[in-house]
Amino acid sequence: MRPRLPAWPAVPPEQDGVRLRAFRDDDVDTVLDLAGDPRVAAVSTLPEGADEPAARAWIARQHRRWAEGAGFSFAVAEGATDRAVGQVGLWLDRWAEGVGTVGYLVAPCARRRGVATRALRAVTAFAATLPGLDRLELFVEPGNTASLRTAQRAGYRRVDVVPHPRRAGDEPVPMVRLARRLPGTAAPRG
Repeated sequence: MRPRLPAWPAVPPEQDGVRLRAFRDDDVDTVLDLAGDPRVAAVSTLPEGADEPAARAWIARQHRRWAEGAGFSFAVAEGATDRAVGQVGLWLDRWAEGVGTVGYLVAPCARRRGVATRALRAVTAFAATLPGLDRLELFVEPGNTASLRTAQRAGYRRVDVVPHPRRAGDEPVPMVRLARRLPGTAAPRG
């Protein structure tokens, strides 16, 4: 059984014009935009080309992540409009070791505007408020230079390349592991 997670944040974490909030039913258009990118399907549970019912099922799964103890799955929303433009997750299956894992998706309509960097900074700041976490890890495909730059801009440093399964049952694939220590903790371990 997974440990009980802290309460969902009463005040949504924000950073430089992005807000991390719970997904809503009206975020389905953003999820459909995400589903149009085959790279998203390769690293998430959202099927490529998902239709509206599949997008709504994905949103429902994001709501269950916290209730099931897996972690926090936030919609990344524009601060000014509250329109969802992506997703960022803080996964806590290694919380007992002091390690969390983060990941992010940005809808094609919102890319190249710094949304991923700001969302990653916001989730990192939120993670720093959780007791017992001393570092975060992030896994990126070696050829995804944009995502590697995003992680580095948010203060993550490259640790190594490790086999990392994308989905249960799939063959492990090489992924660059990046890490960041949280304030007041020792340097990231490999």
